[in-house]
Amino acid sequence: MDLLENMNAAVSYIENHLDEEMDYGEIARISRFSEHHFKRMFSFIAGISLTEYVRRRRLTLAAFDLKKSDIRVIDVAVKYGYNSPDSFSRAFQTLHDVAPSSVKNSDVPLKAYPRMTFQIAIKGDVAMDYRFVEKEAFTVVGKKETVSSSGTEFNPKMWGHLEEIEENVKPYDNTSFSGILHVSLTNENGDIDYYIATATTKSCPAGFEQLKISSHTWAVFEAKGEMPDALLKTWERVYTEWFPTSGYELAETPEFVRGINDTKTEIWVPIKKK
Repeated sequence: MDLLENMNAAVSYIENHLDEEMDYGEIARISRFSEHHFKRMFSFIAGISLTEYVRRRRLTLAAFDLKKSDIRVIDVAVKYGYNSPDSFSRAFQTLHDVAPSSVKNSDVPLKAYPRMTFQIAIKGDVAMDYRFVEKEAFTVVGKKETVSSSGTEFNPKMWGHLEEIEENVKPYDNTSFSGILHVSLTNENGDIDYYIATATTKSCPAGFEQLKISSHTWAVFEAKGEMPDALLKTWERVYTEWFPTSGYELAETPEFVRGINDTKTEIWVPIKKK
C-alpha cells in the first residue's frame, strides 16, 4: 500500500522535526501529494487537522521534558516553536489543564497524545460507486480566490456570497457539460486557486477569471444525501477507502465539485496510475 507507506513516512518526518520549524512542503513531498491534498488526506484519515496533530505532539513532548529534567519553561517553549512563555503556557494549559510551571513539583495528571500510525481498515460493508471519465479539454469562467495554504482550514471568503456568485455565473453555462463547478488548483507554493465557475465557450467577461483545463482522466463520485454532510462524507471515503486500494494516485490537475441540480452533486478527482 504505497499510500499508507508514504503517509507513515511523512509522520516519521514530523516526529523527527517536532523541535524544529516544521517544513510542510517537505512533508507533502514525502507523502507524494501537494501540500493541500496531504493536509486534506491527513485530516480525513486522522480525524484532526495536521496542525492540530503537530500541536498535540509538541505539547506532549513538552510535558515529558518538564517532568524529567531541570529545563526551564522558557527553554521548553522555545524548543517547541513558541515565541513567548505566555503563548506556550496558554497552549500547555489548554491541552493539559495545568500550567507548565506546576509540572515539576507536583503529581498533576497530564495528557499524552502518542505518535500516529496509519493502517488500512477493511470494511467492505458499503459499496462505493464511481466511474472513470476521459474528458477532453474545456474552459471555465467564473470568480476566483487564492486561498493561503497557511490556514488550518479551507474556508474561502467567496463562500459568504455563494448564491450571488453562482447566479452571476449561470448565464455563461452553455455547454453539454452543464452545472456550477467548484474548481481547486494547487500552486507550487501550496496556495489554492479556487474558482466558482462554469464550462463555457463564451468570452471571459470583465470581473471574471478564465481557466483552461486540459484533457485528462478523472474518477467521478456521486455525493448522495443531505448537503454538505454527504459531500464531506464522500470526500472522506475517496481518500480513506478508494485511493488506498485503487492502484491510482492524485494527478497534478484541477479537481472540482460539479453541482448538476439540487439533488445531484459529483466529485471529480484527477488521477493517474501509480
